[in-house]
Amino acid sequence: MNVDFGYKTYNNYGAYLKGKYEGVRVFKIIVDGGFTCPNRDGSKGYGGCAYCNVDSFTPETSRKMPTIREQIEKGIERAVKGYAAEKFIIYFQPNTNTYAPVHYLKMMYDEALSICPSDVVGLSVGTRPDCIDAEKVALLESYVERGLDVDLEMGMESIYDDTLQRINRGCSHQELIQAMDLVKDSPLDICVHTVFGFPWETREMMLRYADEINRFPQIKFVKLHQLYIVEGSIMGVQYKRNPFKLFSLEEYTDFLSEFIPLLRPDIIIQRLFGISDYDLLIAPEWGLKKSGIQSYIDKELERRGVMQGSRYRPLV
Repeated sequence: MNVDFGYKTYNNYGAYLKGKYEGVRVFKIIVDGGFTCPNRDGSKGYGGCAYCNVDSFTPETSRKMPTIREQIEKGIERAVKGYAAEKFIIYFQPNTNTYAPVHYLKMMYDEALSICPSDVVGLSVGTRPDCIDAEKVALLESYVERGLDVDLEMGMESIYDDTLQRINRGCSHQELIQAMDLVKDSPLDICVHTVFGFPWETREMMLRYADEINRFPQIKFVKLHQLYIVEGSIMGVQYKRNPFKLFSLEEYTDFLSEFIPLLRPDIIIQRLFGISDYDLLIAPEWGLKKSGIQSYIDKELERRGVMQGSRYRPLV
C-alpha cells in the first residue's frame, strides 16, 4: 500500500501513519507464509470462500518468492525504490495466518521480524475469527511488549449468517463476536474486513454493517471491500453461467457516501475498495487503475460533503 498524505473527508490510514510516525513513510510488506484455511483443507470444507481465489489478492512477486526472507528483502527493495519507503510493517496476508500451532506461528513471525529489525515498526496478521484463541492472542501481544505495533485483521465479510453460509465461509458471525470478546482489553490493533455487494443483500442490510462495527470499541481499523468476481473462484463459475448484479464504480461510491457517515468517527479506514490482478478479474470492470479509483472516490466524497461519523449515533 502506498501512503497518501492528502486531505480526506474520512479518518484514513495514510493520515494515521503520517501522524503516528511523524511523517516517516511507512509501507506494508506482504508475506505469504504458505498457510491454508479451514474451509480449504477439509477441516470445515473445501474450495474456500465462494468469492476467493487467493492469488487474486496476493501480488505476483510475493507468490513467486520461495522463502520469507526473499519475500521481505525483495519487498523492501521495491518499496524503497518505488515509494521512498523508510519503515515497514510486515504483513502476513494470504489465507489464514494464525491457522497453525502457536510454536510454529512464533517461529514464522520471529523469522520475518528478524530480517530488518531496525526498520520494521509493525506486524500485521490477517486471519479468520474462528482461528483465534487466547494462546495466539498472547503470542501476538508479546510483540507489542517488544515495542511493535501489532494489527490483527479478521475477516468479518458479512454480519448475516445466511450470507456466510452461502459463500462457504465455514464461520458464523457469532464466532466473530467471540473473537472480539477475546481481544476486548488487548493492546492489539484490531481490524475487520467487510465485503459489500453480495447480490442477495439489500442496501439497507449492508448499511447495518456500520452499527455492528460501531458496537465494538476494540475495533480500531476497517477495510471496506466491494464484491468482485475472479477466475478460479466458485462465484466465478456461477457468474459465467448466470451473471448477477455487481456494483459499478459510481454505484459503489454512492453506497460509500451513505455508509461512511454512519461509521464511528474514531475508526480508521485502511481501505475503501479492493482490486484484483487484471488477468484474474472477471467483473466488474471499472476501467481505472488503483490510483484512479481512489481519486474518483475521494473527489466524489468531498464533492458531496461526506464526513465520517456525521450520522453516527452511539448505541444506548
